[in-house]
Amino acid sequence: MARIDVFLDLVVKQGGSDLHLVAGNPPRIRLNGDSYTVKYRELGTKETQELIDEITPGHVLEYFEEAGNADFAYELEGISRFRVNIFKHQGGMGAILRAIPTDIKSMQQLGLPPILKNLSRQRKGLILITGPTGSGKSTTLAAVVDSINQERKGHIITIEDPVEFIHRNKNCLVSQREVGYHTKTFSQALHSAMREDPDVILVGEMRDLETVHLALTAAEMGVLVIATLHTNSASASVDRIINVFPPGEEPFVRTMLSTSLCGIISQQLIRRADGKGRIAALEIMVNSSAVSNAIREGKTDQLENIIQGGGMQGMQLMDTALLRLVDAKMISGDQAYLHCKNKSQFAHLRDDLEISGEA
Repeated sequence: MARIDVFLDLVVKQGGSDLHLVAGNPPRIRLNGDSYTVKYRELGTKETQELIDEITPGHVLEYFEEAGNADFAYELEGISRFRVNIFKHQGGMGAILRAIPTDIKSMQQLGLPPILKNLSRQRKGLILITGPTGSGKSTTLAAVVDSINQERKGHIITIEDPVEFIHRNKNCLVSQREVGYHTKTFSQALHSAMREDPDVILVGEMRDLETVHLALTAAEMGVLVIATLHTNSASASVDRIINVFPPGEEPFVRTMLSTSLCGIISQQLIRRADGKGRIAALEIMVNSSAVSNAIREGKTDQLENIIQGGGMQGMQLMDTALLRLVDAKMISGDQAYLHCKNKSQFAHLRDDLEISGEA
């Protein structure tokens, strides 16, 4: 048993999401979005390195020494898996370990809207799940893949950095590849995947031009591609994809995206009103004829209005999702105000003037 396992067990038992180990500081746990200090001594440079080295694979340590940072997955058997990032800093070495539950929750257990189930039943195209770091994208992705794994008979390929949730074969054959260990890059793995008879490809992150281009090509060729982006809205996601390409290719990319896109889910995690964890607020855009035309014609500034008027098709803006959670008394008005886009619309919901900045 590694010494770090004691801290990781504490994270899971407390319902935390992350463990922070940074030389020169005591350990910290992130709980419901906030970081708390563990009642423990300050970690020295040598002790921190020993704690991290004990769980870091040899090939990762070699890369870390050269690059100054690295990612890998670590499993505490019977407890949880963890996505680990290790890095060098002024005080020595540090690590952030994010808990990944062993059990994959279903869409129903997560409270995800039915439209997401409908999107997962598409046979081809591109589904984007977006949001900032720590917004629950990986959990939603896992639920979508697990639903497909139960309902379809095919081949699912995941390309991740690192592999997070472990998917067992149900009705599908599932092949999971880790960037840096099983393949050098996302784009290299995606290029290879097209020759591996895939029905579904999960791309952990679309980071560069080649990966985005290959993902769009795969979606057009009859594969269902599910990918993530670090963007905060559906319209920003569309712009991010288009802006990756050189200006001269923009019309072609817009056309390509307008036909291959199935939908975009943008999410945030909001603290529950009862203090018992967090809940996801989702902005949902489905590729209707109006959405497709706006993308093809370069009128992404119209997407917000289209989403607002697309409730019958399962669409909703982030602010609408937040208002619904407030009405259901699942989140507080303060939390809604902190995470909304249109602050004036939520000003009357505030309870704590200090949060609003008007104390």
